[in-house]
Amino acid sequence: MSSAGLDRRTRRRQETIEEILTAAIELMEAEGVASLSLSAVARQLGMQPPSLYQYFPSKMAIYDALFQRGAEFFREARLEANAAANTDDIRELDIIAVTAFSRWCMENPVYSQLLFWRTVPGFEPSPEAFAPAQETLEDLRQHLQAGVDQGHLRPEAATEEGLALYTSITSGLVSQQLANEPHASFEDGRFVRLLPTALDMFYQYYAPTRGKKT
Repeated sequence: MSSAGLDRRTRRRQETIEEILTAAIELMEAEGVASLSLSAVARQLGMQPPSLYQYFPSKMAIYDALFQRGAEFFREARLEANAAANTDDIRELDIIAVTAFSRWCMENPVYSQLLFWRTVPGFEPSPEAFAPAQETLEDLRQHLQAGVDQGHLRPEAATEEGLALYTSITSGLVSQQLANEPHASFEDGRFVRLLPTALDMFYQYYAPTRGKKT
């Protein structure tokens, strides 16, 4: 087969994979993240289940691909928000970043459940799928380190402890928002509007002057 023929086959295979993942997202939006089945995806696409197995050998393989795709989409949204920011102030950048995070989660609840909550029993992302999420955590660690370098935060803020607290605060509010007001807009959400207050608490806790005698 010519290289052009191989390219067409490769392109068509990738298009089919994208169609499968899109169908899976639509089904999960309608029926719940943990209720996905290969037979339902096949029916959605007018395929026979054995044909679907050529692309994804198991339901967990679909979850894994969606986890990676969601992590990539999320990182892109965060980087785009930071790139568009017209400020070097670390606190303002924090607000911009968590706003982008919250909006993305509220607009993409299926991906959010896969990425940030254990909604699928027995599912663990593969190292390859988890890699974009690790890159996002490293982005956050570097951001917090910049806050340390600028004198806004104690060094502990950029440690594993600081990362754990920061992500727990921000994702916790988004979790409450999605659980209690799933259809609210970002502007109207009573939990996500507390994000600036939560960030203030983080900065107060890790303030360089905290615990020092005056």
